[in-house]
Amino acid sequence: MQTKASPSFWKTVFTNLTFYVLIAISFGIWLGYYYPATAVKMEIVGKTFVDIIKLFINPIIFLTIVLGISSIGNLKKVGRIGIKSLLYFEVVTTLALGIGIIVALIVQPGKIDKTGLSIQDASKFTKQAATHFDWIHFFQSNLTLQVLVASIIIGILLNYSKHRLSIIHFLGKVSHIVFTGLKYVMYLAPLGAFGGMAFTIGKFGLKTLVPLAKLMGCVYLTMFLFVFVILGSIMKYFKLSIWKYLVEIKEELLIVLGTSSSEAALPSIMKKLEHMGCTKSVVGLVVPTGYSFNLDGTSIYLSMSVIFLAQLYNVQLSFGELMMILLILMLTSKGAAGVTGSGFIVLASTLAAVHKIPLEGLAFLLGVDKFMSEARAITNIIGNGVATIVIAKSEKEFIE
Repeated sequence: MQTKASPSFWKTVFTNLTFYVLIAISFGIWLGYYYPATAVKMEIVGKTFVDIIKLFINPIIFLTIVLGISSIGNLKKVGRIGIKSLLYFEVVTTLALGIGIIVALIVQPGKIDKTGLSIQDASKFTKQAATHFDWIHFFQSNLTLQVLVASIIIGILLNYSKHRLSIIHFLGKVSHIVFTGLKYVMYLAPLGAFGGMAFTIGKFGLKTLVPLAKLMGCVYLTMFLFVFVILGSIMKYFKLSIWKYLVEIKEELLIVLGTSSSEAALPSIMKKLEHMGCTKSVVGLVVPTGYSFNLDGTSIYLSMSVIFLAQLYNVQLSFGELMMILLILMLTSKGAAGVTGSGFIVLASTLAAVHKIPLEGLAFLLGVDKFMSEARAITNIIGNGVATIVIAKSEKEFIE
């Protein structure tokens, strides 16, 4: 009996994309550690994979939203899903910000000796810091958000067209072609994960983690608690299991781990959420919006980083100042998507608004930021999936 099961088990392992992504990540770490010069050259491999995936993001968002809205045929329902999503995003990201502040105040990751820290040039981020958040610039620099808005408008207008059914039929065929193309591109995921991980380890080196190990551990612990306590409780309230959900999206999580980019798994997780039972209309509306407005992992990182830098410079913050930091980050954290280096610009903007914490403190974070980006991206994509399932359940748009 065991002999019969064995070939089937190994066949499952060797035909599973997760297995090859894990192997690729492991090999990337090995190459980065022992042959850093060669590993750094692998950046092009990881970057090319992410760039190819990015080509699919906006067409998939457009097709999914337009098909979703035009298929609903009930514009009141579309508006209700949108408002409900934004309210959920604000509540959960505020919780993430608050947890980041609380854990940082308890663990005190910034209570360390600055002399052992790696200092890099942070001037390009501090120069872009502004004391206010510019929504127009945020919209102009975020192509995904532009596509989202355009798709919603076109989807609504399509409901009034007499050619609605024939257009839906045509877009359905195009959607099938796009997702089939994505399916074949995803076979390159192990290469992307290898390139991304090899470059990170080769460029920054594991030794850079030692001085800021306390901050790293603090960030990872907080994100772990957020996923399993906060998001786990939300899922449990809707009679769902966070564990089953994580197992379902394990391939996407490993791709994000290897590439440090939630974008790399965005199109495939939209398809995965549909397979899990969420309707196309809810997936199309919630996931792209969440990509810009529901950044749980980034929110935790930003709030912890502010407190870390305050502790590093022995800056005492009053309760009122902590509340001000929370309120500022509630707004500025929404601008941390879609633009390279935007997380540091948001941090610099927040520090500039607080006035008490030196902006040059960002230089201490640059050395380990790449190693924390994986945790941010993974938490972001988990949070967006949970949000989609929650909205779908509450709208009775979840097929179990």
